Amino acid sequence: MAHWIMKSEPSSYSWQDLVRDGSTEWDGVRNNAARLNLKKMRAGDEGFFYHSMDERAVIGIMKVVREAAPDPKDADWVSVKVEPVRMLERPVTLKEIKAEPKLAAMELIRQSRLSVAPVRESEFTRILEMAKA
Repeated sequence: MAHWIMKSEPSSYSWQDLVRDGSTEWDGVRNNAARLNLKKMRAGDEGFFYHSMDERAVIGIMKVVREAAPDPKDADWVSVKVEPVRMLERPVTLKEIKAEPKLAAMELIRQSRLSVAPVRESEFTRILEMAKA
């Protein structure tokens, strides 16, 4: 199973929206690198739901339930279907992530504008530990 981080502006679509809806089409991604990452996702992969903009924090964990298919809004792009797994015990902020040496190579930091990025197993585990602190 692979892990990912997927960003959304809470004013557009928030963790609470995903919980309310039960699942969603993760569409609207318009970046070639992010599109390649969506295409690599497999059913059962887990990803962090990251609130961007003002909050800048990992909020919860979601699961890929359908692999890449044409984006319903633009067939030149792709989307995946995700559903919520659980909210983190507490949000882990970007500031905390940047301050953690074990996360220095994380794509979230290295390619900060990328909306969909892989997360290494060790990074996924470390963020979960930080959420419990």
